[in-house]
Amino acid sequence: MNSENKGLWLGLLGVTIFAMTTPMTRLAVGSVADPQLPPLFVTAGRAALAAVLSGLYLLLTQAPLPRARHLPALLVSAAGTVIGFPLFLALALRQVDAMHAAVITGLLPLGTAVVAALALRQRPSLGFWACAVAGCALVVGFALQTGGGVTTADGLLLLAVLCGAVGYVAGARLSAEWPAEHVICWVLVISLPLTGPLAWYSWPTQPASGSAWLGFAYVTLFSMWIGFFAWYRGLALGGTVRVSQVQLVQPFLSLLFAVPVLGERLEATTLLFSLAVIATVFIGKKMPTHLPLRTSSP
Repeated sequence: MNSENKGLWLGLLGVTIFAMTTPMTRLAVGSVADPQLPPLFVTAGRAALAAVLSGLYLLLTQAPLPRARHLPALLVSAAGTVIGFPLFLALALRQVDAMHAAVITGLLPLGTAVVAALALRQRPSLGFWACAVAGCALVVGFALQTGGGVTTADGLLLLAVLCGAVGYVAGARLSAEWPAEHVICWVLVISLPLTGPLAWYSWPTQPASGSAWLGFAYVTLFSMWIGFFAWYRGLALGGTVRVSQVQLVQPFLSLLFAVPVLGERLEATTLLFSLAVIATVFIGKKMPTHLPLRTSSP
């Protein structure tokens, strides 16, 4: 197997691991009617434990220490991917099922492209912005169709998308200088002074089911750590442009996983909206963006 195909399969493995995050987070936090682990504990606890593993990995690989100029991007990436995205996702999943969340968060790749374009001061085409607007309209339409209106949970999921997009872009900037595996490890380690005390503070006072702890173990070991290794290695071997396209199947895989993991029922409406969001993201990512024109000084 050549390196490109190996990268593609590793990328698919990473996406499959990430697709399980939504149903496993729902399993960990439970519902309003049957609450399990506190959302804050799931967020901080998974990051703190993954930080310990990351610290060991950095020591074993003799990774270089970050420099002062790396600190802003590390903090932004940590705020988005370690705290913001998982916390808002966990809070929302207390109120809605995993399939609903999978459709809304399917906008994440397009949201990341929007944030990247703004951060790099690019000039996206009208088609790109049309896809971004269409994706948001689909999400609002889905909320109106299935939930009777845009709820607090939908707002939390959109905040999760925003946080994830900002965090991914900040991490991508660091990946231009470091191996991507080192980036996620340093992001987790630098978050430990916050996530460690928060995990201790929010430690569950009520007993939780074994399945809830299984969900927590999954999002700690796989979603927060191993998945990134497979994903970033796949991007490196197979090429970012080619391998990143497999991320489009993530919402669909999340829908499928929610059936055996949570016993949720896959409705035709949910499937259609998910496919529409995937199509919007695919088209949007194909639309051209241009760097701003440079003007000479007078």
